[in-house]
Amino acid sequence: MTKSLVAYFSASGQTAKLSQTLATAISADLFEIVPAEPYTKDDLNWMNKKSRSSVEMSDRSSRPEIATRVQDMGQYDVVLVGFPVWWYREPSIIDTFMEAYDFTGKKVIPFCTSGGSGLGDTAKNLKELAPGATVVDGKRFSPRASEKELKAWAEQFL
Repeated sequence: MTKSLVAYFSASGQTAKLSQTLATAISADLFEIVPAEPYTKDDLNWMNKKSRSSVEMSDRSSRPEIATRVQDMGQYDVVLVGFPVWWYREPSIIDTFMEAYDFTGKKVIPFCTSGGSGLGDTAKNLKELAPGATVVDGKRFSPRASEKELKAWAEQFL
């Protein structure tokens, strides 16, 4: 039997709602990727090139620290990784998360929320960050996606 984890980072709560619905839909464990230093509204101002999020996203080597860890990543066969799209890709804190674990032999499935942007180069980036994992292209969802819609999508990978 496949054991799944939905791991997510949410800046405004939208990805959190979607992730909770997804975890319920597929009976997966849920893990929130919490930054050691929480993001403020000013940090998230993408129109300010000096905001924390803008600075992190312009530096591909940026790795914001995470406050918590998955206790036993080894128990999971499938890890669904959720996040809001920032600058047409995953936020840098997702890169931190991916580098913190060994995903060898696991299936990694990105999903995101966005006002309109797709996943961009996310799958390619995650493949580089998780050598030995099978990374699929993933999908963008409305934060209000239904449990039925999420289950139908996720079941093709489980």
